Amino acid sequence: MVATYTYWISTTLLSLLYLASAFIYINKRGFVRKAQAELGYSASNLVPFMIVVKILGPAAILLHFNVALSDLAYAGMLYHLILSGLAHLGVSKPKGTIPAAVGLILLALSFATQNAARELPSPYASGMTVIQATLN
Repeated sequence: MVATYTYWISTTLLSLLYLASAFIYINKRGFVRKAQAELGYSASNLVPFMIVVKILGPAAILLHFNVALSDLAYAGMLYHLILSGLAHLGVSKPKGTIPAAVGLILLALSFATQNAARELPSPYASGMTVIQATLN
């Protein structure tokens, strides 16, 4: 029961983090372009792609209609959050790593507990039964 609550709370918060970020990318383009440029990225090419990814990733996890697609979304988010944190560290902006660190924690909790809350189990999360047993 605790694992189910942990899954839904962490997944909801992770999805809200990503959807809020997509909202900012859509509505504050100037701010986003400047922030991306400070990190050394070409915002004109990156922003449209990231908007799509930041919407489809949480959708794939929340809808969970295809286990492989959901697991791919988890993997994509993992790489995105790690690279985001490293990009901020690379330009000596450690405060910028806070959302990535929070996202990584929520991602780990969501992935580890997904089989307790979903009918279609992920074969990759089955190794997380120790965490699930501890939470139950």
